[in-house]
Amino acid sequence: MSVQLDDLLVVGISSRALFDLREEDRVFREQGLEAYRRYQLDNEERLLRPGSGFELVKAILRLNQPGGRRRAEVVIMSRNSTETSLRIFNSIDHYDLDIDRAVLSGGAPLATYLRAFRVDLFLSQYEDDVATALEAGIGAAILYDRQHQPSDEIHGDATLFSDESEKIFQDHGLEAFSRHEAEKARQPLSEGPFAGFLKSLSAIQRESPPGQSPIRTALVTARGRPAHERVIRTLLAWNVVIDEAFFLGGVQKTEFLSAFRPHIFFDDQPVHCERAAPAVATGRVPFPTPVKSG
Repeated sequence: MSVQLDDLLVVGISSRALFDLREEDRVFREQGLEAYRRYQLDNEERLLRPGSGFELVKAILRLNQPGGRRRAEVVIMSRNSTETSLRIFNSIDHYDLDIDRAVLSGGAPLATYLRAFRVDLFLSQYEDDVATALEAGIGAAILYDRQHQPSDEIHGDATLFSDESEKIFQDHGLEAFSRHEAEKARQPLSEGPFAGFLKSLSAIQRESPPGQSPIRTALVTARGRPAHERVIRTLLAWNVVIDEAFFLGGVQKTEFLSAFRPHIFFDDQPVHCERAAPAVATGRVPFPTPVKSG
């Protein structure tokens, strides 16, 4: 029977993002592919510990309530071969994760297959795959290692929205940026790579009675007044609901993230990601243009 993924929220995640494979990665880097293959086969029955994306995956899968309409799918997107993947599938079975689909590329790049699976969000620790996904307009992030109703926090400019306004800030400073955004307040911002993911989340929220949505979303942005108006009007134009918004005007984000405690936080600026990673699962969106801290 054919399965249609077009109307579902689809998250693609690498095995290294789902499970803690740091030791296995060390074996691969220091001893090579054959040693890694032997290690995985010898430890086939040894369970993998949850990785930085594990709780997010559990939360996404809880959107599929027994007896209800299926809302979400998670696809394993792994560079493992079929034989080295057995340990991964055994761990998926142990944790009772409702994951039926996987790509095992045997070391080849994975981004080629994202469109075929209708992926809205791709999480990996391979920067090349993430960068290729972003170039194709798919929301993607490098998930940081780190040693809860689902919630997601998204930074605005250059992730949810295009980087057009961010470039004005970089090139001409805060005053020019604020003036530009005030002048363009009624002109919706162009979509960034995470717009599709947010729209899929919002569609799920609209299916639920008021106050009973299984997920919560928050927008965390360095913008303050008067640049707030264009963001709000853009979300209205997209028919997107955000549960909470933080217009911080340059204030550091970490304490707000600790208070909201999202399952994952996305940002394009390494400094924000490094500060957030000890507190929450964090995905960095690696845009090629360096961005000033704000």
